[in-house]
Amino acid sequence: MQGFPGGAPDPQQLQATMLAIEQACSLIQLHMNPSEAEKVITSLHSSLMPYQVCRFILETSQKPNARFQAAGAIGDAAVREWGVLTDDNKRSLIIYCLNYVMEHASSPDGYVQSKVSAVAARLLKRGWVEFSDQEKAAIFFEVEQSIRGIHGPNRQFAAINFLETLVSEFSPSTASAMSLPKEFHEQCEYSLEVQFLKDFYCWAQAAVFNTADKILNSTVTIPDERACSAALRLMFQILSWNFKHTVEHESSDAKINFGLRIDTINLKKFERSLVKPGSMWREILISSGHPTWVLNFYTTLRQKYSYDTLWGDSPIAVSCRQLIVQLCSLAGSVFPNDNGDAQIKHLMLILSAVVLWIEPPDVITASIRNGGSESEFIDGCHALLSIASLTTGSLFDNLLKSIRPYGTVNLLSALTSEAVKSVLNNQSEEETWGIDSLDILLETWNVLLGDVDADKNPISTDGALASSSLFKMIVESHLKAAADSAFEDTDDTEYFHVSVSKRDEQLALYALIARASANTTIPFLAQLFSERFARLNQRNGESDPTQTLEELYWLLLVTSHVLTDSGEGETLLIPEALQAGFPNVIEAAHHPVVTLSWSIINFSRQCLDPGIRAKYFSPRLMEAVIWFLARWVATYLVPLDVSRGKVSREIDNVGTNGSQHSRKLLNSFAWENNQGELVLDFVVLISMLALTTYQGENELQVSFIFTF
Repeated sequence: MQGFPGGAPDPQQLQATMLAIEQACSLIQLHMNPSEAEKVITSLHSSLMPYQVCRFILETSQKPNARFQAAGAIGDAAVREWGVLTDDNKRSLIIYCLNYVMEHASSPDGYVQSKVSAVAARLLKRGWVEFSDQEKAAIFFEVEQSIRGIHGPNRQFAAINFLETLVSEFSPSTASAMSLPKEFHEQCEYSLEVQFLKDFYCWAQAAVFNTADKILNSTVTIPDERACSAALRLMFQILSWNFKHTVEHESSDAKINFGLRIDTINLKKFERSLVKPGSMWREILISSGHPTWVLNFYTTLRQKYSYDTLWGDSPIAVSCRQLIVQLCSLAGSVFPNDNGDAQIKHLMLILSAVVLWIEPPDVITASIRNGGSESEFIDGCHALLSIASLTTGSLFDNLLKSIRPYGTVNLLSALTSEAVKSVLNNQSEEETWGIDSLDILLETWNVLLGDVDADKNPISTDGALASSSLFKMIVESHLKAAADSAFEDTDDTEYFHVSVSKRDEQLALYALIARASANTTIPFLAQLFSERFARLNQRNGESDPTQTLEELYWLLLVTSHVLTDSGEGETLLIPEALQAGFPNVIEAAHHPVVTLSWSIINFSRQCLDPGIRAKYFSPRLMEAVIWFLARWVATYLVPLDVSRGKVSREIDNVGTNGSQHSRKLLNSFAWENNQGELVLDFVVLISMLALTTYQGENELQVSFIFTF
């Protein structure tokens, strides 16, 4: 090839080097003398102008691993020697790599082609600022032709794979190191986003269109389907780009009024960002009906292969669903400035298709337990999370009501219920779909309820009923699990710490669900405590109380989360939902939070009696008691706005008259009739007990130290 760097090759030297590299790769594969073998391979990567020998290995060697190493050596050497290569050398290396990938597109050693493709992408980026627009256009012309299927499905797949690699190379989070300043990478990123990304998306779109009919009519070949899957994956990757150079609508007040969020929600566990490609993308993403086409394509395929329970895990199904979920996150000026109408219709359109993946929840989860694919169900949960991160609670709930007699919150509740049952009924480490889906669904609840001002944006009455029913189911299921596991030995220290961290995170999210309908869930918790206290009093030592005590342990943990927040380093405040959730309560004795609090504290006081303590208060239960008291005291006895029973004036101006009185009551009840002093005295006594009576109980001692 004209312009290919390196002097005239010595055939014998080329052959000897190839054999040495092949032998080194074989030794590494067999785990024989790996250090010496690595030295041989390293010498190739670090040698001066290794291009001719690497080319010889790529074109001659029968060992895929040797070809892989040769490709990597070309990339390393070219980046290192970029300053001494001529312009022809640089272009020739890139074109050679691309031609190699295209010519070997049907090779079974796909990882070698992927490596060569990655080298081409890396070198193209390295010369991006130097190359003229005409030179870039010439390179991309051949790539586009291949993606459009002109040279067959194998080359089509190879070209799409190259663009995937190129987009990844230009993305800051996945870019290769080149020892160049940050400004270089930013310039490349800007140029690709503004000049090429939309074209890449259109090419991938065309590739999917060209093969769709074949796939739907069962005339598709395996290479065709592979290329279609890759094109869908590329579209998903492009929409995952962090678009920075777009102009947004000046006014977003109307969108807010109609229930759309305009800022990115910070999720605890999942990376989610709004997809804001800008108005230049509106035609290909919105006006053209692109989302409708993708949804119809997937739905038709889904129906076509409904007999195959594992089709949902096929590459084309997975790629298509990933794209659909990403389309959920479209936002900003890609939609017209029409008070959010187009975006709301877009979300309703996607939800109407996604709901088929997750409904009815009990039937689908039963199918999964019987061996069906769980990936579609989990992707459906991800779609709900994406939609929730773009909408207020009321809009989120209303989206489903256009096609169902109930709201989206009811569906979310049913899904969460099934996920909880799956987690508690199946503890197999191999089957994690229940845990995965529960994490996603609880994060969705967190988005809906985590920053809700209970006075201004309550969820609907139906939504509150759904959350109440869900919380009751969660508690009852966990109590059953606690009772069933009461006699199990789980003292492994490392496992204990991991599970506690996970448990507290989960309980905090359960608490948000409980507070959404506090008027029913708080009395429910009080009733459960009362029943178990009565059960202990009725035993009189005649039966083993272990199961009841284990239930109390779990109830104490979840109730402490419901009644208090962690604060995360700040002074604890009474949760807003509890302050505003009982506007009609005018007496402390009738306030559910008050009665529940005193019920637990009065039970805890019994640990001061040596006989009762020996019978019921195990170190494990004492740990939960101490943890509850620590959070409760910090929240209700010494909250930020309360000082010895005097409520801050700020409370006087909050809410309606009923809500205002309820707030005052909740912020002051703990100090009435000197009860605050009595509680503090009791806390001191129980602290002394924890340090003296339970010596050697490490978990209890650690719990005491970190809570007090």
